[in-house]
Amino acid sequence: MAALRRLIRKAGLVVAILLPVVVSAAGPAMAQDTAKPADATSALLLDFTTGTLLADRNANLRFQPGSSAKLMTAVVVFDALAAGEITQEQTFPVSEHAWRTGGAPARVTTMFARLKSEVPVIDLLRGLIIQNANDAAIVLAEGMAGSEEAFAARMNARAAELGMTDTRFANPTGYEAASAHTSARDLARLAAYVLSRHTPYYTLFSAPDFTWNGIFQRNKNPLLEEIPGLDGLVAGYSETSGFNGIGSVLRGSRRLVGVVAGHKTSDDRRDALRDLFDSLEKDYEEVVLYAAGEAVTQARVFGGTDSQVPLRVDRSVEILLPRGDRHDYHLRAVYKGPLSAPVERGREVGELRVLRGGTVVYRAPLVTAGAVERGTVTGRARDVLRETLFGWWLDEG
Repeated sequence: MAALRRLIRKAGLVVAILLPVVVSAAGPAMAQDTAKPADATSALLLDFTTGTLLADRNANLRFQPGSSAKLMTAVVVFDALAAGEITQEQTFPVSEHAWRTGGAPARVTTMFARLKSEVPVIDLLRGLIIQNANDAAIVLAEGMAGSEEAFAARMNARAAELGMTDTRFANPTGYEAASAHTSARDLARLAAYVLSRHTPYYTLFSAPDFTWNGIFQRNKNPLLEEIPGLDGLVAGYSETSGFNGIGSVLRGSRRLVGVVAGHKTSDDRRDALRDLFDSLEKDYEEVVLYAAGEAVTQARVFGGTDSQVPLRVDRSVEILLPRGDRHDYHLRAVYKGPLSAPVERGREVGELRVLRGGTVVYRAPLVTAGAVERGTVTGRARDVLRETLFGWWLDEG
């Protein structure tokens, strides 16, 4: 194991221990990424199984979500079902607004819900996800929040809670709106949330068809048939930003999440997402950096019987790294220190980060591998003096 890490460090994967460390989520690299590049497409590939960010390009570039907004509409409903706010059997009425704006008269994708009929929540979800139905989205919004605008406020509040910093929704359908935008990074975060928190509903995304009001419709997500192994989530389009897609596949034992956006044609979207998933076997290999329970570094302790305590990982650190050149990758152990005694064994005090350039692509908690008792009065006084005069950071030199 140690020999493997030495080989990795030789290839450019370096360990940096920072004490103390304050990390900003919006550093220079992210600020540059938000500027509109010459290439208006964006892409992101996530190994959901280990939480490793494998690849990203212009991942914070904002674009109109189109029908991909319906993924957040579904999430708000999933959350409400999980919280007991609504039930699957509960019915919502089809208003004239929903019928005219999202139903047959609007000539958009619809589940053909009859005007003034009552539709169960679970069937509205089927219409929303399987048929990409705009009437279903509006009926759910009105039924849960009273209006599309009020429901959009719930969508935006949930997006903020999930850390989707480049996202704002204007309505539950994804209809074009100047104020609406999202990013590949945010949509990947949303897809990961569905996979981790709402697994029972994920099968709806791959259901082959759904019949409502006597009208049979096949699943409207073209990516399901176009990309081998893809079993969810959504495809979107807007006149302003072109074609985007969010998909998930199982490759071996790994579940991947891929997002592409900004493509001029649906074929371009399909090819970009397929190439993204195909890059796993071609471009990456699995590397074990640390075994479960293995020590990573030492944390400094203030006012204790010992001046240091080892930090370890509780779970095996297994990640995918590019084959060949890894000079852009670094390991960093981060914790706020020095730790104040007493320090108990098994306490989570920081995290191990794998960075590619300035982007964190993997995180694992660091916990104390030992305990440190509170020191003597003399020892604590010495530590106070030492910190006041010199600062603990000098010890890292």
